[in-house]
Amino acid sequence: MMKLVEESAGVGELMLNGQVLRQVGYRISRYQGVVEGSGLPIPGLHRVEGSIDFDPGMDSAGLTGAALALRLQDGRVLGITLVGNEGRIFSEGHGPMRCFCC
Repeated sequence: MMKLVEESAGVGELMLNGQVLRQVGYRISRYQGVVEGSGLPIPGLHRVEGSIDFDPGMDSAGLTGAALALRLQDGRVLGITLVGNEGRIFSEGHGPMRCFCC
């Protein structure tokens, strides 16, 4: 079971290979896996869903599916994947700082 633990919106930086591509508006929801019944968190089971401002006319279609990073307004950096050309983002794996190995 996944539990919503954070919602955030603001202006951040979209990055590829450590290089800032541009500033983007974002909205994210972060979920934590929890044990059904007890509600205890499951370490390492996180999911991030949301969207960024993405203009397929200006932004490279090559970014879809690439291992990107989003630096939030508060300085945290989340590993994300752009899903399609409408700006939807998704991340799942080793916590909010997600490694890029899986």
